[in-house]
Amino acid sequence: ASPAPAAGSTGAAGSVGHMTDQLANSLTSLQAVSLRLTALIDLGISLSAERDPNALLRTGCRVARDICMARYACVGVLREDGSGTALVMPCGEEPSTAVLAGSPRAGVLGTLLDRAQPLRQSGLSGDPQDLGLPGDHPPVHSFLGVPLVVRERVRGWLYLADKTGSGAFSEVDERVAATVAAQVAVAYENLQLYDEIRLHHAQLKSDLAARQRLDEELRRFRTAMDATADAIFLLDRTALRFVDVNATACAMFGYGRDEFLALQGQALDSAPAALRQLYELLQVAEQSGAITESTLTRRDGARLVAELQCRTLRAGAGWMQVAVVRDISERKATEQRLLKLSHFDTLTGLPNRTQFKVALGRALEQAQGHAWSVGVLLLDIDRFKTINDTLGHGCGDRLLQLFASRLVETLRVRDTIGRFGGDEFGAILMLPDSPRSAMVVVDKLREAIARPFVLDGRELSLTASIGVAVYPTDAAEPETLLRFADNAMYRAKADGNGAFRFFTAEMNAESMARLDLENALRHAIDHGEFVLYYQPKVHLGSGRISGAEALLRWQRPGHGMVSPAVFIPVLEETGLIVRVGQWVIEEACRAIAGWSRAGMPVQVSVNVSGVQFVVETLEEDIKGAIGRHGISPELLELELTESSLMSNAEQTIAVLRNLKALGVQISVDDFGTGYSSLAYLKRFPLDKLKIDIAFVREVTSNPDDAAIVLAIINMAHSLNLKTVAEGVEREAQLSYLRRHGCDEIQGFWFSRPVEASAFEAMLAQGHALAAPGEHPEEDKPTLLIVDDDSFMLDVLSDFLAQDGYRILTAHSAAEGFDLLARHHVQVILCDQCMPMMSGTEFMERAKTLAPHTFRIMLSAYADLAPIISAINQGAIDRFYTKPWKGAALRENIREGFRLLSRQRDGSAAYTQH
Repeated sequence: ASPAPAAGSTGAAGSVGHMTDQLANSLTSLQAVSLRLTALIDLGISLSAERDPNALLRTGCRVARDICMARYACVGVLREDGSGTALVMPCGEEPSTAVLAGSPRAGVLGTLLDRAQPLRQSGLSGDPQDLGLPGDHPPVHSFLGVPLVVRERVRGWLYLADKTGSGAFSEVDERVAATVAAQVAVAYENLQLYDEIRLHHAQLKSDLAARQRLDEELRRFRTAMDATADAIFLLDRTALRFVDVNATACAMFGYGRDEFLALQGQALDSAPAALRQLYELLQVAEQSGAITESTLTRRDGARLVAELQCRTLRAGAGWMQVAVVRDISERKATEQRLLKLSHFDTLTGLPNRTQFKVALGRALEQAQGHAWSVGVLLLDIDRFKTINDTLGHGCGDRLLQLFASRLVETLRVRDTIGRFGGDEFGAILMLPDSPRSAMVVVDKLREAIARPFVLDGRELSLTASIGVAVYPTDAAEPETLLRFADNAMYRAKADGNGAFRFFTAEMNAESMARLDLENALRHAIDHGEFVLYYQPKVHLGSGRISGAEALLRWQRPGHGMVSPAVFIPVLEETGLIVRVGQWVIEEACRAIAGWSRAGMPVQVSVNVSGVQFVVETLEEDIKGAIGRHGISPELLELELTESSLMSNAEQTIAVLRNLKALGVQISVDDFGTGYSSLAYLKRFPLDKLKIDIAFVREVTSNPDDAAIVLAIINMAHSLNLKTVAEGVEREAQLSYLRRHGCDEIQGFWFSRPVEASAFEAMLAQGHALAAPGEHPEEDKPTLLIVDDDSFMLDVLSDFLAQDGYRILTAHSAAEGFDLLARHHVQVILCDQCMPMMSGTEFMERAKTLAPHTFRIMLSAYADLAPIISAINQGAIDRFYTKPWKGAALRENIREGFRLLSRQRDGSAAYTQH
């Protein structure tokens, strides 16, 4: 047998073998590193030479996949604004680029872009949706992603999927991928700079060619411009100096070419004033080629009227202005002579009939724009034919001239005088204050005409018949106004010398219509055409009908139901309201008695006019009606407006105190629209205040209206008065009023005004307002999300629903206000950009309407000024710009609920203490 090897020799052999393995592994690692470095160097060379962005990304993607031994890789570059991908390039299993082109922030890619740090994950199931990637993405069992960063900006991402062999990407892979991403990002940025340089070079060549063409055109233009009869100027718009002028310009203005060309900079100060005027006019002239007129001055001081046409052209890197000036002095003088002959009276110099109509048309346009009135006067000199025949036509003409001068001196500058021929004159009066001011002008004219006229040493006394028509009272058309004024003038002439008359066709028509309405109302009173409708009032505590307001209606034969707004003012102005008021009180008491006998006693309120207090029969009328029908006085309520209370305060107080002592209830109608004085609230024996519909209409969305309503409720309760809100038409209004302690409501939400039989049926059937049901989630923390984007509402609702909140959503500010009024909301999450009302305005109103809320604003817009202002005013507690981090948003919503909870607990502890 062979001898056993010594123990020492065995150990040495093992050590040598181990060292051999280590050297082999090190050599393998060095070879792998060398291959990777070589590949990265080759990649840098390839990318620097590449001019196609798609090929550039494809090369970088392939090298990263090969070096890191991944089954799939993809690189994407974002657009400049970050809204989407500009380029996407996959390599490996080659899926369609559309998989990620529309979702560059899908799942893990969004995290990668937000963190701007490499990201590795392993041990995945293979389902790409686990990483938030689209479902048609290749399987992912391991993932390595790095951002593309250039100049500290994240420009995109590079990611690898499914490491071959070990199944997980290593730290070395991460460094390699980061190096590839950096090279790709820099090469892509350099490629964009290369494109910009290439485009700039092409533009420079184009500009040079254009400059050369322009120089040639200017040479040809110079040859032609000296041959024209118009003055032509070339100005450098950049240097603000004359480049050239033609010979006609020098002759027209009297200056040499050198004087024009020297005009720039400090030379302007010493240049002649006329030349400076021309220079400055050309600098500010209209540059679109439109023809304008201007009056210019020659060197010798003579004036000329010129047409000026300017156009600015591109001249290389600058701009060249071409100005053409044409002397039209002779043409304008001829036009003025013809205009005067065709539009003005040759004897007096006043506008003739044609020009007067033109002036009247302009006056009516001006009046329409300013809501003014215009008076049209026609004047005819009385007995002028006799004077003309007696003294001769020469004296008659001079008298007409004196008469015209007297009219011009008397009227205002803004008024117009014209002569229509013979002894007929016209005047246009601008009446910005009132049509009645025409009367003042007419009186001044009559006084001026009454003063004697001195003609050849002889005093003559004249009178004139004047007719007046007024726009828009009488007519809106110039021809119609002139015809009406002419009719009025002849009516004045028929009434005697020196008379004046206003055209009264429309006033007569109105008077006839008014008289017809008065007669119809008297007939209605005598023949029982009036009827009472009843609008229920509801007690908010019990939900039951607490009373009704009796409302007057008129069923006019042949006309149907007439609006109270039409006939009630006429009843008050004519005093017929007293008779109608007596009938209303009688009918209301009769209805109360009938319902009481049927076991349904209900309070009915009737409206009382201030006129009824003046005639001093109201107290007897009410007492008589109560006695005749045997009703309880507490079932009758009188509604008075604030103005009627104050019209005859002392007498009204005495009557109301007597009725109050009897048991009749007193309320103030439309409270807040009149005097609204605490002084009269103390003095009058009141029971209720009715909040006007003007404040109720927007009580859930307008902080001012809400403040007024709350002030009325609190003030009324402090004075032991009840409140009734009028015009409640929406559930949100009802909820708001109920929450803030309003006692009763009245409006379409519960019922429109109905006939007596319908109201009786409502009483019999126990018609009532639905009780405010307790929502099963009312006690849960409630979050209101306001966004006009339905998709975003769904996303936020689904995202936050897992936190156990009751979530209310609104597509508009109006819906948001309604939900705030109907529910107890703790936290509000609102988007800034919404139609009709911005998020900041909504939050500012919510701060007042729902002060005990935590308000968070979301915005995708860069204008932060309104948001910062709202934050400073305490309207916004937190603010996020889109896209926001879900975790941070969720935590701040929780913080809002916790903060409100601590505040509520603190308030409760303070109250108990």
